[in-house]
Amino acid sequence: MDTTPEQSPARPPEPERPADSGRSPTSDPAPPPSWDDGIRFAFGTLTVLPVRVARWDRSAARAGMLCAPLAGLVVGLCAAALGGALLLLGGGALQAAVATVAVPAVLTRGLHLDGLADTADGLGSGKPAEDALRIMKRSDIGPFGVITLLLVLLGQVAALTELYAAGWAQGAVAAAAAGTAARCALTLAARAGVPAARPEGLGAAVAGAVPLRSALLVAVGTVAVSTAGGLLSGPLSALRHGLAVVSALAAAELLLRHCRRRFGGVTGDVFGALAETAATAALVVLTLG
Repeated sequence: MDTTPEQSPARPPEPERPADSGRSPTSDPAPPPSWDDGIRFAFGTLTVLPVRVARWDRSAARAGMLCAPLAGLVVGLCAAALGGALLLLGGGALQAAVATVAVPAVLTRGLHLDGLADTADGLGSGKPAEDALRIMKRSDIGPFGVITLLLVLLGQVAALTELYAAGWAQGAVAAAAAGTAARCALTLAARAGVPAARPEGLGAAVAGAVPLRSALLVAVGTVAVSTAGGLLSGPLSALRHGLAVVSALAAAELLLRHCRRRFGGVTGDVFGALAETAATAALVVLTLG
């Protein structure tokens, strides 16, 4: 079922959001968006947090995707807060890890996970692009999607369990880093030169909206912020966090290139798959060494 975030945002439809009507943002001339417009776009389309999208045009989409890592940071901090709270209340590392993985799913209504499953079904089908995209739009989940979901969720829980077992700070910072890296992968995927596989939906709305230079600057900033967060546990931890984000973005880029070859571009489902891939890669790398 192609709903991540192609057909709809992560919360109930609102009339001013063309994602609900299948339209893309208008290309009509409009005044430059403010940072407030960008933040509203990012939180309103990538989370279920009660943020009203004030503008829906190409400029707002560009600003929104540049602000995507900020939305990821907030989601990651919420996940870290719940996991840390369980530890403080006497829960075990496994309980904290499961809760931490559950929060992003709740705050996106599982749309990124749904996109991951649909993308896996499309890629696993081995069919031409048109047929694969049709498979991704179905409401059911096939065997490739189920297997991929299980492996990714198990990988995230296993990594966070190990990190929380080493201390609350390690798990919390890792959750924040993973959330930020996941949304930064979306910023890079929305860069100029990356086409949409379909002419409608949020995937088409943001495809190619972000200038390459701006996307790279956001990526560098995301790596720097993650590295700074790792300093809480020392210089080696800071280096590990920086490498984790770089690895996450590299893994997402590999998947993006494969999807472009197979589907001819990106869809909302592909964006969801990129986010989950980046988050998982970041968490796994943080457990190494």
